[in-house]
Amino acid sequence: MSGPLHTILCDLLGCRYPIVQTAMGWVADAKLTAATCNAGGFGFLAGATIEPGKVEAAIADVRARTDRPFGVNFHMFQPNAEEVLEAVIRNRVRAVSYGRGPDARTIRRLKDAGIVCMPTVGALKHAVKAVELGADVVTIQGGEGGGHTGAVPTTVLLPQVLDAVKVPVVAAGGFADGRGLVAALAFGAAGIAMGTRFLMTTDSPVPRSTLDRYLKAKDASQIKVSTAVDGLPQRFIENEELKRIEEMALPARLAMSARYARRWGKEAGLGPVGMARLALRVMSGDDGGFRSTVMAANLPMLVQRGVVAGDPVHGLLPSGQVAARIDRLESCAELIGGIVEEARARIAALSALSAAD
Repeated sequence: MSGPLHTILCDLLGCRYPIVQTAMGWVADAKLTAATCNAGGFGFLAGATIEPGKVEAAIADVRARTDRPFGVNFHMFQPNAEEVLEAVIRNRVRAVSYGRGPDARTIRRLKDAGIVCMPTVGALKHAVKAVELGADVVTIQGGEGGGHTGAVPTTVLLPQVLDAVKVPVVAAGGFADGRGLVAALAFGAAGIAMGTRFLMTTDSPVPRSTLDRYLKAKDASQIKVSTAVDGLPQRFIENEELKRIEEMALPARLAMSARYARRWGKEAGLGPVGMARLALRVMSGDDGGFRSTVMAANLPMLVQRGVVAGDPVHGLLPSGQVAARIDRLESCAELIGGIVEEARARIAALSALSAAD
């Protein structure tokens, strides 16, 4: 199918529309991923937060729900990184997304298996490095995005990266509708990627108690970046738990992290030696450091409390600023259908302006 909404991204990923659902931890499950793909977009399964020993079953669950291509994300600092790599290769998954960790050898291993490598970056230098290492597509996330994020807004970062690399670029951070899709395409992007917008759908596994808190976030300035959780900048909806952590003294935060680390290590099947090895790997990464390594366990435990257990008061709520624009929950089919309809209408309006000249 050709047309103004069919881009090279559609050919690479095998999707109908250049709309990507990002792999939000504990949110991008088999149901959401498949619903995105069935609606014509491209979904990424959150492989980075799948428990050891369950990756194969999660991939099979997506396959049981859709016959469309889909992707899996991972990072090299998760305990079962090798399990994910082997599973995506064995199952001929269409694409992988990743952030920190994969070296050129690992990326070559995936590319040799015919898998599209599509990292997400938040800085120009990281985009250039990703392409040097072998990325087929680069997703750039501007500072408006949720979770770990940079300081450069999408409207600045996107043209910088487009001018610097020769692979397709996907724009993320601040997108929610057809107007955003057309704007990204006008910049030269091959498509858009959205996390928060897909989190706020009826196909999302996030409990309604938490989704209601997202729907109430109408002031974008209160969807804020904080370094208090794990020492790295990341964006959350401001709530009682985030305020409590930000008010804690550093020793108290470190003590809290130690407790969460022991619990997380036990759930991940890691003993003291395994935890020590993982910590050394994290510290050796681009964003590694003693403080962020020690505090790393805060994030998974508190995010799970918010988006899995449905406790928006005592858990954390990762979110892009775009949540402030979303006033209702739709299915993935309704969401993508609406984006496509609005995008086509905007393109037609622009074409009419051009014809009038």
